[in-house]
Amino acid sequence: MKALAIKKGHTREQQPDFKEMGTLRCDSCGEDFIVLQHSAFVDNAAAERQAHWLEKVLAEEHEREGKHPDRIQLPD
Repeated sequence: MKALAIKKGHTREQQPDFKEMGTLRCDSCGEDFIVLQHSAFVDNAAAERQAHWLEKVLAEEHEREGKHPDRIQLPD
C-alpha cells in the first residue's frame, strides 16, 4: 500500500513509514481525513490527485447513505 486516508482522531501508530500529505474535509458531514503516502513514494502531484479522488468517494458514500470507513486505501 502506497497511500491511504485515515479519519482524523484515529490512531496512525500502525503507519510509521507514512508521511502526512494534507487533510481533506468531507463537504457533507465535516469529517476530516488525513492523506498519507508511504515515505518511499512521496509525490505532491499524486497527493493532489488522491485528494480529488477521495473527495468524490466521500460524496458518493453520502449519496448511498453510507458512513465513511476509518481508513480508505487511495489509488497510486
